[in-house]
Amino acid sequence: MNDEQLEKRKILDTANRAYSQGIYQYTDFLSLTGLDLYARMNKELSFIKSRTFGGYEGAERQMVEFGSEDLYGYPGTFPITILYIHPLIKKFAENLEHRDFLGALMNLGIRRETCGDVVIDKGNHAAYVFTQDHMAEYIKDHLDTVRHTHVAIDILDEIPPLLKPKTETFETLAASYRIDAVCASLMKVSRSRVLAAFRAKEVFLNGRCIENNSCNCKPDDVLVIRHFGKFILGEARETRSGRMQIKITKYI
Repeated sequence: MNDEQLEKRKILDTANRAYSQGIYQYTDFLSLTGLDLYARMNKELSFIKSRTFGGYEGAERQMVEFGSEDLYGYPGTFPITILYIHPLIKKFAENLEHRDFLGALMNLGIRRETCGDVVIDKGNHAAYVFTQDHMAEYIKDHLDTVRHTHVAIDILDEIPPLLKPKTETFETLAASYRIDAVCASLMKVSRSRVLAAFRAKEVFLNGRCIENNSCNCKPDDVLVIRHFGKFILGEARETRSGRMQIKITKYI
């Protein structure tokens, strides 16, 4: 059984438990690839309602919740805790990056799937980490150093302003509203690099991995290009030269 089959089995088992036990069930944090697999399982999961969330709007890694208020009579609550990892003494802190915090977490021996996004607070050499509820106290008790910087950990009760989505809006010119043309415009790279992104499964449209580079986009589609960003596509109009001028909203 390969990795995709194992992931699929875990998702289906979680859905079946929710249905048979009559209580909400949650997956681990899924990557973009895992979320794409979940999206492609819509027929197999049609027997129960589900939704995804990663702790804040626009999260890349998200859990799947199986169940619904209609089915159980009460709303579900995603078991996600926000940790704020920050230096004990800021003036002695190193310039810590995403890989530093993630590496420190993995060195505790925990599975990557128990943690969601790691969002850097660069100005404070700190990071917000989304984790499963049952892992929060363990991380708080055992993580005391990131690289060579001694840190403290706060458990937050609400999403801080830094994590509320920030976007910028601009317009871009593309040869057409085909997904490869849109990606080429946003990535500002050669056609061969764009095609390589599709082959490497780095392009996601509305949560699904896209390997067919000739499909058409439409307004309100959500486009994620790994290493380049997350975009909401807007209205497009044809210019006199026959190109498409597209309104883009980018998460920053």
